[in-house]
Amino acid sequence: MEMVNQSSSSRFILLGLSDVPYLKVIGFLAFFAMYLTTLLANLLLIFVVCVNPKLQTPMYFFLLNLSFVDIFLSSTVVPKLLTITLSKDKSISLLECAVQMHFHLTLGSTECLILAIMAYDRYVAICKPLHYNTIMSRKLCIGLATVSWTISFLNSVFHVIFTFQMSFCHTHDVNHFFCEVPPFILMSCSDTWLHEVTMYISAGIVASLSFIFILISYIHILSNILRISSSQGRYKVLSTCGSHIIVVTVYFGNIMILYLRPHSQSTPNMDNVVSILYTAVTPMLNPIIYSVRNKDVKGTVKKNLFNSKPISTIYVRQIPGGHAESGHGN
Repeated sequence: MEMVNQSSSSRFILLGLSDVPYLKVIGFLAFFAMYLTTLLANLLLIFVVCVNPKLQTPMYFFLLNLSFVDIFLSSTVVPKLLTITLSKDKSISLLECAVQMHFHLTLGSTECLILAIMAYDRYVAICKPLHYNTIMSRKLCIGLATVSWTISFLNSVFHVIFTFQMSFCHTHDVNHFFCEVPPFILMSCSDTWLHEVTMYISAGIVASLSFIFILISYIHILSNILRISSSQGRYKVLSTCGSHIIVVTVYFGNIMILYLRPHSQSTPNMDNVVSILYTAVTPMLNPIIYSVRNKDVKGTVKKNLFNSKPISTIYVRQIPGGHAESGHGN
């Protein structure tokens, strides 16, 4: 059987999602809308956190990291997807493919670790409130974020090198819409056992351990909440974790389906659906989930972006209340 070594090939062909003309148009419009929403929502959240002194806290520092991850993760995949959806040229160079795979893996791993750190932040805030400022110091927060980005970067380099040393049979057509590890394993004529094992170990260390750490944090949080006598107090404390729980459930569910599922059970259509969810849908939903129930975020948005009343009207309302919220901010 003729085998083509990956290093000797100059380009791959990304087959995309569909060849049906009207579905391509619908897909382009849908992904463009999601990408635009992702950029606007995350940039708005970054702006809000930066201009509101009340949000200069460890939790929002990590939320800023999460917003940057979501922006770059979506930007790594969606623009190329939009290009190949309508263009006749669906090719991608070896270098571009390797760079895309590297940043996709780096950002995906970083999101796992940042979500785990945010769970620890919630644990300290709820279970050790008197020591919160001491434990979650600025130095610790910067250190945790730096370690997360560094580990993810190095882990990604290893997998990209491993992937592009494999050999492929006859074709370089990738049955996917971007360069991701699982489709390349399916394409390979090489013995992929070692690569799959290392991928499961890596996913276990980064994704599974992060998820277990989150579960342990929330077990302690739940135990602390159950000791609160007031039902209103329990609800108030639990509501501070609601957004994080939703994001964790959606993101880690998709990651585990894609990377911890045996290679024999993998199908291109299922992989495409899962990849769409965590590369396009989740980055769009994260800032919305974190903002929709947060009064400080919504108040800052209203005050800075939607306060369009005449200056004289705003001034009159500022005298008794000491703030400048307009009545039509919604």
